[in-house]
Amino acid sequence: MKNPENNILTLKEALQQPCKHRDMTLALQPMENHSKTPGGPNDCPLTFWAAWNLKDRPRRIALLLDDCQEEYRPYAGDILPNMAKLVGAFRAARAKSDGVCITWSSWTRTFDDGISNAMDRWYGPQGLRPDTPENACYVFTGAAGMRPLSEIAPTEEEMADGWFYHGKHLDMFWNFDEHGRSYLDEKLKALAIDTIVIVGLWTDECILSTAYAGSSRGYDVVVVGDAVATATANQQISLTIANGTVANVLSTDDVMHYMENDFITGEPGAVKGTRHPDGRKDD
Repeated sequence: MKNPENNILTLKEALQQPCKHRDMTLALQPMENHSKTPGGPNDCPLTFWAAWNLKDRPRRIALLLDDCQEEYRPYAGDILPNMAKLVGAFRAARAKSDGVCITWSSWTRTFDDGISNAMDRWYGPQGLRPDTPENACYVFTGAAGMRPLSEIAPTEEEMADGWFYHGKHLDMFWNFDEHGRSYLDEKLKALAIDTIVIVGLWTDECILSTAYAGSSRGYDVVVVGDAVATATANQQISLTIANGTVANVLSTDDVMHYMENDFITGEPGAVKGTRHPDGRKDD
């Protein structure tokens, strides 16, 4: 195995070399999307925020409704109107564009589902007491609790087309077909989607997990701050972390205005490839 350290240049040296993978004009532009730690080494950034905004370029965009299901209705009440608005806006845009889609997931962990993994060990053993179901890992209301919230449920056609699926892991991308490929990623790649807009439950678990997974797979990530919710006290902390690392945290009104006034359908493959797992642009 080759030692890559033999070929690593300093930044100053690298800037003097041709680089086929980098837009040097862009790379040499000043960064405006961070603040610096006073006195930190190398002017180490204190925090970042997204260098892009939705209107920067044409996009191919998906709305991801993460675990918007009946069991979580008590936590979803305040965000339901916003999610309904977004579903309506994306359906209207989808009717005019081949670069828009909507997908729904439903959390389906049950105590007898045959899975015993890190999630079970992390949450701990308690959870099989119907009167005190403290282990949030499981769905306690059975099949009825796994159904999508009726106000934003997929249509029969959307269901038949496979845009609703069940998940047993925090990350919406962590469902795989018989060939080991991510179910959601394959659905999105088939339409050359390059941007995902995440809403639903819970902010500090599935929303964050999906945001990081989407970024790792090469998607620009939007989290709609007033269309996500959680059962814990970690709502604002989660949004702050998402906004400072992998996502553009926007409001429902921001996304609605974009979809209704500024959305332009991008060309497939213009910014995100499908050949590599990390979404790098195809050669």
